[in-house]
Amino acid sequence: MIVLAGATVVAVSWDEAATAASTATFTVFDRTIQLSQLEFFFAGAVTGMVFLLGLALLFAGMRHSAVRRRKMHASRLEARDRVARLEQEKRELERKLEETPAPVVDRDRDGVDDRAETTAPHPRVEVPRQHSSDQLVAGRHTRPSK
Repeated sequence: MIVLAGATVVAVSWDEAATAASTATFTVFDRTIQLSQLEFFFAGAVTGMVFLLGLALLFAGMRHSAVRRRKMHASRLEARDRVARLEQEKRELERKLEETPAPVVDRDRDGVDDRAETTAPHPRVEVPRQHSSDQLVAGRHTRPSK
C-alpha cells in the first residue's frame, strides 16, 4: 500500500500539465481518467489515507513480531532455568546418595539375607489390556502359541 501510494504521487508529480489545468487527465492501464480539481484533491486524500493505512499495518506487524520474539526469548530462558534447577537437584541427590552409608548385610547362620524379609515388595502397577490388533514394541500381553 505504501509503494502504491508512493507510485501514485510520483506519477502525478511528473505530469505538471495535469496539475496546472482545471481538469487533470491520466492514463492508467490503457484507461483515460479526467479529474476536476476537487476530485483531484479527494484522490490525493485517498492516496494519503492508503499510505497511512500501509504505515499502520507495517508498524502493527513490527510490534507483533517484537512481542513474539520477547515471548520466545522468555520461554527459552525459562527452559534453561528449569534445566539448570533439575541438574542441580540431580547433583544434590547424587551427592546425598554417595554420602549415605551402605546397609550392612546381616546373614544368619543359615546364610539367608535378612534384608529380603524386611523389604516390602514393590507394588504392581495395573496396565490396561490392549486390543488384540494392537502390538507393543516391548512385547505382547498374551504369549503367541507355538
